[in-house]
Amino acid sequence: MHIHLDALGGVAGDMFAAALLDAFPEHQAGVSASIRAVDGRIACAVRAHNDGILSGARFAVSAPGVEPGPAPHRHDHPARHDHPHPHDHDHAHDHAHDDGHGHGDGHDQGHGHGHRPWSEIRAALEAADLAPAVRAQALAIFGHLAAAEARVHGIAVEAVAFHEVGAFDSIADIVAAAHLIAALGVRSWSVSALPLGSGRVRTQHGPLPVPAPATTLLLEGFSTLDDGVPGERVTPTGAAILRHLCGEDPGRGRPRGILGRTGIGFGTKVLPGLSNCLRVLVLDEAAARPGRRDLAVIAFEIDDQSGEDLAMGLDRLRGEPGILDVVQAPVLGKKGRMMARIQILVRPESLEAAIAACFRETTTIGLRYHRVEGAVLDREARTVDHAGRPVRVKVVDRPGGRTAKAEADDARDHAGHAARARLRREAERLALTVPEEER
Repeated sequence: MHIHLDALGGVAGDMFAAALLDAFPEHQAGVSASIRAVDGRIACAVRAHNDGILSGARFAVSAPGVEPGPAPHRHDHPARHDHPHPHDHDHAHDHAHDDGHGHGDGHDQGHGHGHRPWSEIRAALEAADLAPAVRAQALAIFGHLAAAEARVHGIAVEAVAFHEVGAFDSIADIVAAAHLIAALGVRSWSVSALPLGSGRVRTQHGPLPVPAPATTLLLEGFSTLDDGVPGERVTPTGAAILRHLCGEDPGRGRPRGILGRTGIGFGTKVLPGLSNCLRVLVLDEAAARPGRRDLAVIAFEIDDQSGEDLAMGLDRLRGEPGILDVVQAPVLGKKGRMMARIQILVRPESLEAAIAACFRETTTIGLRYHRVEGAVLDREARTVDHAGRPVRVKVVDRPGGRTAKAEADDARDHAGHAARARLRREAERLALTVPEEER
């Protein structure tokens, strides 16, 4: 299963939870239980919402001791750091912003102004009666957020603290997201180009540009767009979730697949001429493409590396996780120079690591890559016994019938072509005719 996030209005923690719960309502009780396991005083609710254009859901969270009411105007800039600052705020939510977008992680207002260090929140998550997978997801997302805020303020991660209002709602949204990520077991995620918005947000530290500094750090490498609608469109918590889910390949587009469930999660701000929502599209890739797989191809040319050293480098590339094949061919380059053209087949999720390995193992200073779709036949690796020695055989189901091919390396120590050919033919016959329990 693959889930694509369509950021029409933007991305925030509550919008992410609402969209997934709209698509997978059977997980509402589990989300509530996970949030209560961290702090039994926090209440959450999922409510149907229609903005006059689309219908979907909202995810509402209340402060400890307060039942969740209608979803309030929300923000999500909880991170603070320890330095003296006044508390003469113009309203109780002391780190609210004046962009008015309302899909962040602030909830009901009128609460105190204490601070909770990131280390304390981390300890609470570690001590909570959460499923291990949920705890791991929550710590990872919160860790991204804390690290970004530490970079913004030029402090150690351990010095980051969260305003108590920001702490409880960020915990709720992140734990909800963590529960859903763990429960759904999604193979891969992607996100559309992100609307960054424009303008300023008002914080206790003074006006800050949109997107907020922490959001900017978290969204490095993601595709963005300017749709002309101002305000804060991606919040730090939303950006931290995206970094956690898509950080290895932030530029990945939506793959092919059979569309299954969909869900829409709303923020609370009304955007001019635009539904303020995040949509999830649930795709079944395997069902859409039987015998197909997504691949990436890397290509480059080499004219300044010795053949001996290039051969060693390519052998090392073949051993890299995610690299499926490496081939080279002689070509003529500029000025009539002989060059080696290298082509590498790699799993899409390993593309960035494979690119880094290419630069490490060869002298290339530039390369090309693109994504492709491949077709594969069903195959099975078998090992047969021939004259007291194991021989590996690949059995393939072809349209015209099943075929077998013995591993050449397993005949390496047989002297003479005829002897090697006999061994391989016999091993292939055994793989095709002898029942598995007799091999």
